[in-house]
Amino acid sequence: MGIFSRTRDIIAANVTDLLDRAEDPAKMIRMIIMEMEETLVEVRASAARTIADQKEMRRAIIRAEAAQSSWAEKAELALSKGREDLAKAALVEKGKAKSFAEQMSGEVAALDQGLALNEADIHKLEGKLREARTRQNVILNRIESATQRSRMIEMTKGPRVDEAFARFEVMERRADLAEGRADALSLGGPTRTLSDEFADLTADDEVSAELAAMKARLSPKSEG
Repeated sequence: MGIFSRTRDIIAANVTDLLDRAEDPAKMIRMIIMEMEETLVEVRASAARTIADQKEMRRAIIRAEAAQSSWAEKAELALSKGREDLAKAALVEKGKAKSFAEQMSGEVAALDQGLALNEADIHKLEGKLREARTRQNVILNRIESATQRSRMIEMTKGPRVDEAFARFEVMERRADLAEGRADALSLGGPTRTLSDEFADLTADDEVSAELAAMKARLSPKSEG
């Protein structure tokens, strides 16, 4: 079932109000545009038929006018020959041709008015269609923008982000532990072994012996 009952409803329609009331504006605008396009095709097809009818009627008028001239000539010929009866019959046919031409002219005039209305409707429908397409672009842009915002929110506030930051915290903790172990190794200087202790004792003995030797060398000089 269509949104509009056709041309008059479309021309009178407020597209914005229709979309504001719609549960799914994107779907609604697609339906509106589709129906407008179909109606525009129908109105143009009707105009084409009207133009074709006019052309056919105008040809009929031309033939009727030619028939009038022909019957007038025949009436004159019959009258000149003393055949008043034939002249009357010819004039009757001339009258029929004239009446037909007048009728066709009236119908062509009526079709002219209808064609003018069709042309006005086409312009109005085209305007409504442009409006609907503009609204469609606005709606699609809004939907795309909202979708992008949703993606950004999911990226910055979703569970995946929380999991990622939790993993970062674990990695940072591991880095802290590694750095702590390295720093601990430098506390208090290098660890002394048993060999280091004995080497110190030996070094002390060597220093004491050297000191005693120096004293012995210097002792006689001091006495003299």
